[in-house]
Amino acid sequence: MSYLYKTKGTCSTMIEVELEGNIVKNVKFTGGCNGNLQAIPRLVQGLTVEQVEQKISGISCNGRGTSCGDQLAKACRAAYESSL
Repeated sequence: MSYLYKTKGTCSTMIEVELEGNIVKNVKFTGGCNGNLQAIPRLVQGLTVEQVEQKISGISCNGRGTSCGDQLAKACRAAYESSL
């Protein structure tokens, strides 16, 4: 299942999350810092939604109160809940 999440407060503008049950299969960011946005999807691939939340939820970038990682955690949760 593929889910599009519009980000808030980050340089990236959209995250596409593909889940299989509660397992992250693929992540694609639109916009943002190229290096980080290649690394983050690789690091979370194969993790559960809960594991992603535990690892990267709440990270702040430049005092914004959020980050691409934090937004990804929110996107994974939203994708999972939309599939229930």
